[in-house]
Amino acid sequence: MNNLDLALALQKLSYSFIPVLLGIILHEVAHGYTAYRRGDPTAMMLGRITLNPVPHIDPMGLIVFIFTALFSPFVFGWAKPVPINPRYFKSIRKDIMLVSAAGPVANFLLACFFALLLKILLLLPVDVLNALGASLEFLLNMCTVGIWANIGLMWLNLVPIPPLDGSKLLMGILPAKAAYKFAELERYGMIILMLLIFTGLFTYIIMPFIQATTLFIITIFGLN
Repeated sequence: MNNLDLALALQKLSYSFIPVLLGIILHEVAHGYTAYRRGDPTAMMLGRITLNPVPHIDPMGLIVFIFTALFSPFVFGWAKPVPINPRYFKSIRKDIMLVSAAGPVANFLLACFFALLLKILLLLPVDVLNALGASLEFLLNMCTVGIWANIGLMWLNLVPIPPLDGSKLLMGILPAKAAYKFAELERYGMIILMLLIFTGLFTYIIMPFIQATTLFIITIFGLN
């Protein structure tokens, strides 16, 4: 990597940092808060329902985020999973599905927030845009990454590979015996996921969903 490539990669990391980190943290906070609302105090007692990034940081997830921000067109990472104790739930299968869905929903809403922020920036008077100077490009790039990255995180987590959220949603609708058998795949889940990611198959599978959802959002907010 030459000096120009390195400078561009570091610039990409700078404007990707806030939207991706916020997306990862809010994803986990949404899980914990929804579990709390369904009767499980575990995440609350462990201090995981917070926007403070420190309790959420997973070293490997942070490394993957930095690596993908520097070298990959698709930026992502992950935080430490919020601990959930299903014994507190009144309806275990239903409540696990609600908790699992909360993370992807949070990412979708955050993508909409960045789309709204981008729309507001584009509607600002010319003199205000001129006053923003070089920071305008930074903000525009940050919002663009905020849309793409959070839609990416949403679909990443909706893939039905244990332990991703999509697998728990699928287990919630499968017959009990089939759900139990499917849950046994969790021991191999991260291996399968890493193989799919590093062979490029994962991007190939979910990219059409990311593109369609992003197009939907930019159309709704009049950004096309």
